[in-house]
Amino acid sequence: MKIHEYQGKEILRQFGVETPRGIPCFSVAEAVEAAKRLAGPPWVVKAQIHAGGRGKGGGVKLARSLDEVERHAQAMLGMRLVTHQTGPEGRLVRRLLIEEGSDIRHEYYVACLTDRASQLVVMMASREGGMDIEEVAAREPEKIVKVFINPLDGISDEQARRLAEGIGVPVSSLPGAVITFKNLYRCYMETDATLVEINPWILDGAGRLLALDAKLNFDDNALFRHPEIAALRDVDEEDPDEVEASKYDLSYISLDGNIGCLVNGAGLAMATMDVIKLFGGEPANFLDVGGGASTEKVTAAFKIMLKNPKVKGILVNIFGGFMRCDTIANGIVAAAREVHLAVPLVVRMKGTHEDIGKQILAASNLPIISADTLSEAAEKIVAAVR
Repeated sequence: MKIHEYQGKEILRQFGVETPRGIPCFSVAEAVEAAKRLAGPPWVVKAQIHAGGRGKGGGVKLARSLDEVERHAQAMLGMRLVTHQTGPEGRLVRRLLIEEGSDIRHEYYVACLTDRASQLVVMMASREGGMDIEEVAAREPEKIVKVFINPLDGISDEQARRLAEGIGVPVSSLPGAVITFKNLYRCYMETDATLVEINPWILDGAGRLLALDAKLNFDDNALFRHPEIAALRDVDEEDPDEVEASKYDLSYISLDGNIGCLVNGAGLAMATMDVIKLFGGEPANFLDVGGGASTEKVTAAFKIMLKNPKVKGILVNIFGGFMRCDTIANGIVAAAREVHLAVPLVVRMKGTHEDIGKQILAASNLPIISADTLSEAAEKIVAAVR
């Protein structure tokens, strides 16, 4: 789960990471009133969307008067902000952050995430912070300093100091940098985050180190432990179909193809999409119904897939372990009838109560195309769509 910058900064402050003062706003009038309550000029008007690269897209503006705050807020609210992370369709700006201006002397980059190769937490930093950090990482990777942290031990003072010295933090600010890195690690671990990123992390004229931006992502599977973080979810920033799928505990991700996929198990779903592509087709979605799919779940899955006008056929690939094939078959029949299915449907089922499931499909008198192997199923749906 992603959250907005202003929400991330509030969490960082709770863990002792300093940020500039700022106020979230939902209207132009609120933006002007916020600026009056903050020290300034200058102020910074920042669009709040779940994507990076806002500055280059026109979503971060400096204002030197209240009139400029008003003009920038009017221009941003309701705009469709396009960045390198949003795609050409962009994101609608519904929220702003009005922030006090900072006396920036240097911009750094710092982030904490899990390194799956080493199975350790990695904290990385660079003296080349700012909008072009991706280019720095690609062109000059030696400028990215990393320390690998055993979660059983936590980050040490020595590791934190090595990071700070490695990116050239001035000697007078080193103690503050060490404390910040340790607090950042604590934030990452205690909130079950998958990413805590500050870009830029700045040194100001007073020698303070401040998080000028904040990007925090969290493990969905751990949100039950953090209801206060789950409450920060902004569904307006998410794909509506993925939000709808989450209500039924379905794992759904929209893709660009025209063959809908309904599968039980993430690994099997990935394999199914690979085989569809192998036979020349393009999957329209990743959809994992999990191990306890009911008729209601399957019907919801069909409705969500068919909302996509590009879907010209559906492939159902079920392995009946805990999931019984007859349960899925009943769900498929009920769903096909309820949605008045008008596109080709190929079903391949293997495992528990497979024979009963196939009998249910055959007795339905629906135009369902059966397949015995995954290759056969993929070949049939690609041919049917063509």
